[in-house]
Amino acid sequence: MKKIGLIGGLGPEATVDYYKAIIDSFKEGNSGDLNYPEMLIYSVNMEHFIGFVRRGNHKAATDYLIEATNALAKTGIDFIALTANTPHLFFDEIQKATAVPMLSIVEATARKAKALGLRRTGLIGTSFTMRSGFYSEVFNKYGIEIEIPDKDDIKYINDKLFSEIELGIFKEETREGLIEIIGKMKSQQNIEGVILGCTELPLILTQPEYHGIPSLNTTAIHVREIVEYCRK
Repeated sequence: MKKIGLIGGLGPEATVDYYKAIIDSFKEGNSGDLNYPEMLIYSVNMEHFIGFVRRGNHKAATDYLIEATNALAKTGIDFIALTANTPHLFFDEIQKATAVPMLSIVEATARKAKALGLRRTGLIGTSFTMRSGFYSEVFNKYGIEIEIPDKDDIKYINDKLFSEIELGIFKEETREGLIEIIGKMKSQQNIEGVILGCTELPLILTQPEYHGIPSLNTTAIHVREIVEYCRK
């Protein structure tokens, strides 16, 4: 098995979810053995990274993550995954500066959407993820359109992520608010599925579909590809 490197901390709740999901994947189908993969997690300072992004200092944000991926690469891991969507804004630059392969959550999610036959998907996540366009760039290669919420709903989602969900606070009223936004996007923008484009969102939106359309759990999709690559 290949050794896994994870860039975590963006945020911590999702990092824990990744670790558990990877381990659980190796429990499936085994005969009670303890053959789990070797794994190293570099947990970065979320406020440090997000601070760079908020100030528009993308070079500093990229350099900060490159420092982390290079530190992991020196430990002998075979590949790296970023356990968050927003840092994929800088994925290409980070990969170019990193000595080991990286698995993209965006590419993995696009392949899943294509397999489901989706042509127009909604995207919810941090405001950086929704507004930046890096999802559209990848999904367009697969012939899939990306739609984002209106500006008020973008603000609502972003505020709830950073004031509650990233802190492990899951309120029923927030869940209902997010589900309402998905319904609005279905009726007004004709989306056929919704991408949970923040790896904390599957912790509050746990159902496989909402308003009759599939919800794409980017954590689960990414973990599946991490496990498959690890076993090659």
